[in-house]
Amino acid sequence: MSDIRIGVVGIPGKWSTEVLADAVEQKTGYRLVIDMAGASLDLGSKRLLYNGVDLCRLDGLLVKKISAEYSPDTLDRLEMLRVAEAAGVRVFSPATSMLRLIDRLACTVTLVNGDIPMPATCITQDIDAALAAIAEFDEVVLKPLYSTKARGMRVIDSGMDEQTAREVLESFRNDNPVMYIQQKLALPGRDLGMVFLGGNYLGSYARVGHGEAWNTTIHSGGRYEGASPSQQIIDMATRAQALFDLDFTTVDVAESEQGPVVFEVSAFGGFRGASEGIGLDAAESYVAYALETLS
Repeated sequence: MSDIRIGVVGIPGKWSTEVLADAVEQKTGYRLVIDMAGASLDLGSKRLLYNGVDLCRLDGLLVKKISAEYSPDTLDRLEMLRVAEAAGVRVFSPATSMLRLIDRLACTVTLVNGDIPMPATCITQDIDAALAAIAEFDEVVLKPLYSTKARGMRVIDSGMDEQTAREVLESFRNDNPVMYIQQKLALPGRDLGMVFLGGNYLGSYARVGHGEAWNTTIHSGGRYEGASPSQQIIDMATRAQALFDLDFTTVDVAESEQGPVVFEVSAFGGFRGASEGIGLDAAESYVAYALETLS
C-alpha cells in the first residue's frame, strides 16, 4: 500500500469517476473525489480548497472529468488546477494540455498545424460564408465549440432551400457566434476510439452506430466492440495525440472514402469504451502509470 495521496477530479457518482477513485483507493488507501464546482481558489494564500482539503498539498490529481458539459467555465476550472501544479502537484494530464482540447477550435487548429488529416472544415461568423461552405461540402455538421457526445450538433445538406438553411444557421449562431462547419463524411457506420497511456498505444475500440442515427455515440444508441486498425491509422493517431502532451487520452478516428481522418483528441479519454470494447481496465492502468510517475 502506497502512502501517496492522489485525488480524482470528476463527477461524483459517475461510473468512470468512481472506478478511477476505486483504483486509487485500492492501491493507496486514499480516496478523494473532487467536484470542481465545489472547489475554491484562494489566490492570496495559493490554496485550492475542496471540502476542507488543500489540493495543493496532494501528491497528484487524476482528472477524469472537469465538468458535466463543456463551456468556457470548464476552462476556468482547469486554470484553477494550474495553481496546484505550481505548488508541485502532478496533474494528470497537465492543465495546459487539457486546456487546448475543451474548445473544439483549439483542438482543430493544433491538429491542422500538425498536418493531421481531418474532414474539410469552415470556421466563420458570416452566414453567407457558411452557406457557401454548405454548397461546397454538400452535407455538413454544425458543431458547437463546447460540446461532447454530439450534443447541440445539427446536420444540413445542400438540398435544403437557401432561406431555410439561412434560418437554421442564424438559429445556430445565436448560441454559437463562431460557427464550426464540418463536412459530413460517408462513413462505414462506425468510428474508432484509439487509447493511449503516456503516449503509448494500448488498443482500439469501435463505436458502431444504431439504425438511422447519423452519429455513432452511445447516447444515440451506438454500441462498443473491438477494433484492429491498420498500422497507418495507429501511426496517424499516435502523431495526433503527441501534439498535446497528454497522460491518458483517446483519439477519435474515422475511416472515410478519402482515407482515415481524425475528428478529435479527448482531454480525458474513454474508460467505458476501453472496457466494453476491448476488455481494458483503463482505470487500473492509469493509476499504475500515475504511481510509477510519482515514485
